[in-house]
Amino acid sequence: MAVAIVFLLVGVLGFIPGVTTDYSTMTFAGHHSDAKLLGVFEVSVLHNIVHLLFGLAGILMARTADRARLYLIGGGAVYLVLWLYGLVVGQETAANFVPLNPADDWLHLVLGIGMIALGLLTTRRAADRV
Repeated sequence: MAVAIVFLLVGVLGFIPGVTTDYSTMTFAGHHSDAKLLGVFEVSVLHNIVHLLFGLAGILMARTADRARLYLIGGGAVYLVLWLYGLVVGQETAANFVPLNPADDWLHLVLGIGMIALGLLTTRRAADRV
């Protein structure tokens, strides 16, 4: 639940001028957005919506331990894929549609590892409960 709330908070903060620098340059999608959350992480309307949806999914999945575990491990895997994607695509290419910058890439690595670790370390499997 805590991870989901953080994603919701990040999604909302991405729409707040001042918290997001160069807010007036924010685009819906694509690498042309110069808006940066906390002046560091490149964001767009699509990027913020994805954070909000990811947070909402986490809240819905936090109702049971098994689903929370799936959210953390599955979400962590998605973030590791995003990390690799960010390393492979060029910053100024159409493939960078989210958009991502190097700070986003390394945050995705930390999030991926952290979420998977939380999923593995904080939830017990059914076999462990017997």
